[in-house]
Amino acid sequence: MDCKTAPNQGHAAAPSTLGGTMIVAGTVIGAGMLTLPIIAAGMWTGWTLAVLVLSFFMMRASAHMILRANLRYAPGASFDTVVRGTLGRGWNLLNGLSVGFVLYMLMYAYTSGGGATLGHSLGLSWPQGLVSLCFGLLLAACIFWSTRIVDRLSVILMVGMVVAFVAALAGMLPAFRVEHLGDGGTLVAGGERLPRAWYVLATLPYFLTSFCFHASVPSLVKYYGPDEKRIGRCIFYGLLIAGLFYAAWILTGFGVLSREGLRAVYAQGGNISHYLAAVEQVRADAWLGQAVSVFAFLAVVTSFLGAGLGLFDYIADACSFDDRVPGRVKTALVAFAPPVLAGTIFPDGFIMAIGFAGFAAAIWSVIIPALMEWKSLLAHQANRGRLALVWLVLIYGLLSAGFHLLSPDVLDILPVYR
Repeated sequence: MDCKTAPNQGHAAAPSTLGGTMIVAGTVIGAGMLTLPIIAAGMWTGWTLAVLVLSFFMMRASAHMILRANLRYAPGASFDTVVRGTLGRGWNLLNGLSVGFVLYMLMYAYTSGGGATLGHSLGLSWPQGLVSLCFGLLLAACIFWSTRIVDRLSVILMVGMVVAFVAALAGMLPAFRVEHLGDGGTLVAGGERLPRAWYVLATLPYFLTSFCFHASVPSLVKYYGPDEKRIGRCIFYGLLIAGLFYAAWILTGFGVLSREGLRAVYAQGGNISHYLAAVEQVRADAWLGQAVSVFAFLAVVTSFLGAGLGLFDYIADACSFDDRVPGRVKTALVAFAPPVLAGTIFPDGFIMAIGFAGFAAAIWSVIIPALMEWKSLLAHQANRGRLALVWLVLIYGLLSAGFHLLSPDVLDILPVYR
């Protein structure tokens, strides 16, 4: 397809709900998922499942707030247009800085994680930076070509990822210990024994980031047109698939590696390759190692494609680049050159990048959507129930951002199990 032709124009067949669902699920399921067992080791099973459910509902609600705001504008309008028109230039500036920061940090994390996973899986002797560079350039080229390519690749890769995921879980089950899931009591942090609930606080930004696909909402509106019900179904099913994947992956990691094993992974730096190496040590099976590696690789690829598509469309809208080939080349350079080069030059810092992304994501994917919804509801004199949901989402975003400032990556006040 000519890259300057919108995927839902002309005589092309109408895009299916499945394609949008896979874009959402593929964007969500990625590097964030692979870090969750490590990050959640402190709070362990019960609190982890509670935070997972909370994050699902809050992030779904904020995504619908973005969708409703976006539908008041023509398809193709991104956050720069929607926020400026709804909240004004001041909020739009904060939103733009937050969106750019999050998407660039995620693209950096996916470039770094993808290079590390690919190098570990293939046993390459190349420098990790070179592998990350090749990985990032290839996927950036796919996004440059068209949204339709991302749609088709997302469906194919998600099928492969499900197969690899099932194979990986099946291979890990012989090493699974149910008693690990019930490991209770208190944990040691800074010389003190703390209840598990304390470890919930520092994890919120990571779970928020793991459900964050919101930059893709304007892309879905551009792709489907003003079809709120269909896009809503894509959001729900995509997040549900991701939530089920997360629960299975986290619980399996808990049962196989145990709490102390996961703390050792965190101490090594927490990159994807460290987690894969730990699994291989517990169950030395070459077939299992390949299955887990393939799943991890496909998860990062689908996430790169989804987040990259959102970043590409955002840059095009914010910089007023047209959709012809010269304009798309400019968009691709601005969108992908900084994170791909950063992932090449600085291949570590994976978990830290996800945490900082969670701080900024709380601003543009939760707080600002809640403010846009609040303004709209007040203008239409909405009922109290709708306003109550806005307040819940707003509080969730503020707490997530605030807790990251108190985390070891910034002020080092909140405990982390490492």
